[in-house]
Amino acid sequence: MFIRKKKNKSGTISVQIIDKSAGYKVHKTIGSSSDGDEITRLIRKAEADVYTNSGQQSVFSFDTKTNQVIKGFLQQLSNGQIHTIGPELILGTLFDRLGFNIIKGDLFRHIVIARLAYPGSKLKTVDYLYRYQGISVDVDKIYRFLDALNDKYKDIVERVAFEYTKNVLGTITVVFYDMTTLYFESEDEDDLRKIGFSKDGKFQNPQIMLGLLVGENGFPIGYDIFEGNTFEGHTLLPIIEKMCRKYDVGKPVIVADAALLSKENIKYLTNEGYQFILGARIKNESAELKRQILKKAKDAADQEGFDITRMDGTRLIVTYSKQRYKKDAHNRERGIAKLKQRIKLGRLTKDSINSRGYNKFLTLSGDVTVAIDEEKIKEDGLWDGLKGFVTNTALPIETVVTNYRHLWQIEKAFRISKTDLRIRPVYHYRKKRIAAHICIAFVAYTIYKELERLLNLKKITFSPKRAVELTHTMYQLEYQLPDDNHIEKLILKMDLEQKELYQTVFSTH
Repeated sequence: MFIRKKKNKSGTISVQIIDKSAGYKVHKTIGSSSDGDEITRLIRKAEADVYTNSGQQSVFSFDTKTNQVIKGFLQQLSNGQIHTIGPELILGTLFDRLGFNIIKGDLFRHIVIARLAYPGSKLKTVDYLYRYQGISVDVDKIYRFLDALNDKYKDIVERVAFEYTKNVLGTITVVFYDMTTLYFESEDEDDLRKIGFSKDGKFQNPQIMLGLLVGENGFPIGYDIFEGNTFEGHTLLPIIEKMCRKYDVGKPVIVADAALLSKENIKYLTNEGYQFILGARIKNESAELKRQILKKAKDAADQEGFDITRMDGTRLIVTYSKQRYKKDAHNRERGIAKLKQRIKLGRLTKDSINSRGYNKFLTLSGDVTVAIDEEKIKEDGLWDGLKGFVTNTALPIETVVTNYRHLWQIEKAFRISKTDLRIRPVYHYRKKRIAAHICIAFVAYTIYKELERLLNLKKITFSPKRAVELTHTMYQLEYQLPDDNHIEKLILKMDLEQKELYQTVFSTH
């Protein structure tokens, strides 16, 4: 038998197993797809099917009596002798390799691995440890551990993560900072959990703010948490100051989005000798500067940029993109269409006149009529396709833009934390436990990044998330031979993807 990829008229590729024992005959069609990753997965599935159904005879030959002995032995095996070994085998190995085993005791290790393999509440962690590791832990013990975790281990785990990132990158010349909000399933506020502007859209839920600092490609450096109603612009300086105190990193270029663009931040970074690249809100610049921007933008070609010196001596870089132009125009048209529909239905009043979103295009006609200001729409269209950056570097425009675009790595980090690691919503209410929860997620993210790096290094097609899923069905059998008091352990045969994952983790060290 062999595997064939057949191109279909629809443009998809069918993966088939061909039997050539009696002429060429389709033995089985595994599936079809137009996605390259899915086709690779179908091929692996076909390979496993061929291997399983190859009809190869065992290399061992047993008589009837021996077969009965083996059968009897197998009948004595119980579920309790088969354990899920994958999370500990793969993720636990990375936990140790990165250096997090400097923290003594197994509980921290178990909680981190559980966060990666089976993210959920601490009660779910207890269930995971019992069902898959055979470890019985009282949930109150976990809570008592969390109460002391952050004070004891936060500096240690940040140091381990920083050394890992420095080792991977060689030198840290650029750092990226951003923040997000994490909400709580509660209506009660306290000294940390506050009602504030929510990036999750949970404006009625108390929240905290999480600031994350990473190097190139999203490798972790440090983090901090702030009260939920903290102004975002006030979070950058504490993390930068802490990083400088703890690590000998010199003066890396700091890249952050427009929310961090404040006179206070720019003054501090400039006085301390930092170079920075910050997102700019070009529509909020002075009237004269906006006039210069629009004048130069008229002659800008696609993907071209220009710079203008601001009053504070920084450079305002503006780029133009046809793709962004179309996106800006399309989004505005959609927003205006919704406004028109709401006006038609009588759902807009004078209370709707504000600067939020596309409401900025509304105006009052007379005393009671809400209408759309067409002149504002026309003025807004002049800015379509333009994107601004503020920097005190002498870097070329292309380099500034490229560095800023790498901020998507930190957005990816938040996305991983909020989805794959399920860092939100947070169910803890005590400040120490909230801090411990974030600390565990930070360690888990660091391990996730190392797993991602190894997969990329070996050009493995499946994702880190898929790799974690594969660990769920890696099993180990514990057994005891007759007349032998020693308990043997045997890792059961892995499928092709699992073997690939195992070899990736253990052959690249």
